[in-house]
Amino acid sequence: MDDDATQIEQVRRFNRTVTERVGVLHDHYLGRDRPIGEARLLWEIGERGRDVRWLRERLGLDSGYLSRLLRSLETAGLATVEPRPEDRRVRTVRLTDAGRAECALLDVRSDELAGSLLASLNTAQRARLVAAMGDVERLLTAATVTLDAVDPDHPDAEYCLRSYFTELRERFEAGFDPARSLLPDAGELRPPHGLFLLARLHGEPVGCAGLKLPPGAPAEIKRMWVAPRARRLGLGRRFLAEAEARAAQHGCEVLRLETNKALGAAISLYRSAGFQEIPAYNDELYAHHWFEKRITTAPSR
Repeated sequence: MDDDATQIEQVRRFNRTVTERVGVLHDHYLGRDRPIGEARLLWEIGERGRDVRWLRERLGLDSGYLSRLLRSLETAGLATVEPRPEDRRVRTVRLTDAGRAECALLDVRSDELAGSLLASLNTAQRARLVAAMGDVERLLTAATVTLDAVDPDHPDAEYCLRSYFTELRERFEAGFDPARSLLPDAGELRPPHGLFLLARLHGEPVGCAGLKLPPGAPAEIKRMWVAPRARRLGLGRRFLAEAEARAAQHGCEVLRLETNKALGAAISLYRSAGFQEIPAYNDELYAHHWFEKRITTAPSR
C-alpha cells in the first residue's frame, strides 16, 4: 500500500472511531429528539441569531438541506426564520425561549459526553488526547480554507487590505501610509498586470496576497497578510506556494518580495520557503529586507 492509500485509510479509520464514540450515528443525539445536524444548527444560531447565508457558509450545507433543518426547528418551536426589515432578501434565524433552553441542555450533555471520553484515561493520556485534538482541529481548519483570485476592489479584498494597513501602522516604528508605498494602486494586482489572491475560512475573508506580473521582469509578491485568527494554519506558506505556481505559469523565473524589519515571523517564513536575501531592488520606503527565489517555469501545453 502506498503512502497516500495508507494515509487515506488512517483518516477513514479515525472518522469511524470518532463518529461512533461521540454518538453521531444516532437519530437521538445526546438523548434528545433530534439528530446531530439539528443540534449543531441550534448551537450555531446561538443567542444573537444568524443569517441563513452565514449558517450555510459556516456549516458547508447546501440550501435545500439547510432549509429542511430549519423547517424542522421551526416546527418544533425552537427557532424562527424571518426576513430582515431593511432587506427582505436576507433571512435571519433566531432561537425561541424553548430553543435557548434546548441549547442550554445540549451544552450540559455535551460536557458530560466530553467528560466520559476522558474519564477512563490517566492524566498523561488525557493530556495527549487533548493535545492531539487541538492539532487535528487546527489541521482540519487549515484544510477548509479556500484560496481564490478576486478583483482587488471586491469587498472581501478591500477588507483584508484595510486590516493589513491597520496592522502595519501599529507595528512599524514610523507607522504606515499606503499612499507612500510603491503600490498605492491595488489595480496593479489585477490581470494582465497581476492578480490578487484571497483566503476565506467558512466564507469569511482571512488573508490576502498580491502578485505583480510585469512583462519581462521578475514576479513580485505584495500585500501578503493573514488575519490573526487564521495564523498557525500554514496559510502564509500556502500563499507563497500559490504565488510561485502562478508566476511559473506566466513564464517567470524569479519571484521577489520585500519586507519590514518589524515582521520577524514573515522574514523567517520567507527564508524557510527558499527565498534568499539580496540587495535592494527598489526604493520601497518601508522595506529593510529584499528577497528573491528562483522558480521552475511551468511547462507549456
